[in-house]
Amino acid sequence: MSSSITDWTATIATLLRDGTAVAHEKAEKSEGASWLTRGELDKEEYARFLIMLWYIYSTLEEGLDRHSSNPVLAPTYNAPLLSRAAALEADIRHILQTSDWKTHPIHREIETSPPPALTAYVSRLKAINESSPELLLSHAYVRYLGDLSGGQYIRRSIAKAYGFDSAGTDFYDFGSQAATMGDLRKIKVWYRDGMNEGVPIGDIPLKESLVNEASLAFVLNGDLFKTLRPPTNPPSLRVDPVSATPVAHPGSTSPTTPSLASPSLSLRSASLSRQSSFSFATILTLVLAASLAHFILTVGGIKGEDVLRKLFSLV
Repeated sequence: MSSSITDWTATIATLLRDGTAVAHEKAEKSEGASWLTRGELDKEEYARFLIMLWYIYSTLEEGLDRHSSNPVLAPTYNAPLLSRAAALEADIRHILQTSDWKTHPIHREIETSPPPALTAYVSRLKAINESSPELLLSHAYVRYLGDLSGGQYIRRSIAKAYGFDSAGTDFYDFGSQAATMGDLRKIKVWYRDGMNEGVPIGDIPLKESLVNEASLAFVLNGDLFKTLRPPTNPPSLRVDPVSATPVAHPGSTSPTTPSLASPSLSLRSASLSRQSSFSFATILTLVLAASLAHFILTVGGIKGEDVLRKLFSLV
């Protein structure tokens, strides 16, 4: 997995970024990640995803607590700041509207018939917890820095999609809800510095193991996204209220046709009857405006694929 790296004398933070590029790219193309990023998952399916994450973070953080004095892990160990398991529980309780969420049918299903991808992920964390605890750094790197980066964009989509105000998004809070992107950037800088401190610059075998494990962590996360169930009512189509022309939702590949019962048909007929009155100047103005809007959005970085990239961005 790390064959693309030619200079192993670089810091571990640099090696992890460069050495996981291939696995990173594959993970960000996941359809499940797209649903999550756009806030399209059914609310109960989002709760199911959080429950799976709870199993992963609980296992990871138990290992980090147990090996907090390990010289590789100690510089980045800060449970009050980074631990996510308790925050996940708070969000799950809020979404499912129950304090005893472990008796909820969604959790019962996962508990009795866990998805193979979840079993594989948790099993790997348990295995290295016993045999090679220093490799937990790779999984913490992928998870925590992902949450600090793209996770913040997911938070906005989730809050908007499900109508969350302050409750329901604790998982994405680091320090406090008032933390700014600048505050989160400082945490990421501190974390990278801590990784570089914990991993000796000359320990090439350790660096190789950590890069390979981080690539595996991306694969395991990608497999977890594949277990997500498709939205039952995806917002794959919007209708322009003026022209009634179907407009595909970002990420949609096949816009559908409006229902025959839709009032958009009469709007469309009215629009067609007026088209002959449009002047060339009017049409040219609309085209230029649309082109300018597209330019602004593109240069500003507000694109669907950018959000997915930020989901896994550890730069």
